[in-house]
Amino acid sequence: MIAHGARIVAVRTPDRDGRWADVALGLADEDAYRRDGAYLGACVGRYANRIAGGTFTLDGREHRIPLNEPAAALHGGPVAFDAVPWNRADPRDASVTLRRTSPDGENGFPGTVEVAVTYAVDGAELRIEHEARTDAPTVINMTNHAYWNLGGAGTVEDHEVQLAASHFLPVDEHLIPSGPPAAVAGTPFDLRAPVRIGARLREGHPQLRAARGYDHTYVIDGEPGTDGLRHAARVLEPRTGRTLEVRTDQPGVQFYTGNMLDGSLVLRDGTTARQGDAFCLEPQAFPDSPNRPDFPSTVLRPGDVYRSRSVLRFGTTG
Repeated sequence: MIAHGARIVAVRTPDRDGRWADVALGLADEDAYRRDGAYLGACVGRYANRIAGGTFTLDGREHRIPLNEPAAALHGGPVAFDAVPWNRADPRDASVTLRRTSPDGENGFPGTVEVAVTYAVDGAELRIEHEARTDAPTVINMTNHAYWNLGGAGTVEDHEVQLAASHFLPVDEHLIPSGPPAAVAGTPFDLRAPVRIGARLREGHPQLRAARGYDHTYVIDGEPGTDGLRHAARVLEPRTGRTLEVRTDQPGVQFYTGNMLDGSLVLRDGTTARQGDAFCLEPQAFPDSPNRPDFPSTVLRPGDVYRSRSVLRFGTTG
């Protein structure tokens, strides 16, 4: 990992035959990450995903976030958590914590917020924990934006994805949630049983056209286990046998098929990243929640602590 954007830069795992590969898309050096606009491996915030119009009202006061998309503030707006240095504590065993202070008014968000992210490796698991405290009411939603390719290279369209979600959030042409959660049954968004990522991308469903692929929040089903986490997703790469399982305490997971990768991003091996070369699974609160009282609240108040936890388990299958 690097301190700029508190980013994951590489994750190496073995395949079923014991051959190791880096399964996280990464760039050549820190300068490349400073120029990156695709959020590779970054901790994003203050607000992951989109806030419609870059505006929201909290306790009767309107707040304006600079737009970095035509109709939305994405991942906290321009020059957000992904684009600034974090302070790195000395690593402890197999974990490291990074911290920063987000000042009152940064990108228009209220309150001075102390934030931290911890990455910990425990056997085959990568644990990601976010924490935040504020001195004034604010909104917060943090996640990690790693891009995964369990084959180590090439397309991910043959990866098989399974999401523990019977509902997803439909979006409008600006990728803002356009209504309440919708049932996945009978649509290309039904991923409750394993489906090849590429199997339905070209079906012409209006939601797939709007996002140019999958870029939607899935509402995670089920009750938390004794550790407070719920199973959210499992992905299998059949050729290598590598698997990725995600558990989280967040209400949703954003499934993204790299639709905006256009060949302009040069990876550390000199190849370019294009649509279909990676996928993202981003545990998080719902997009645009500050403007949607029907969604779970993302308000953080003084004296309270924001926490989010996710566990990514890498494995193999025969």
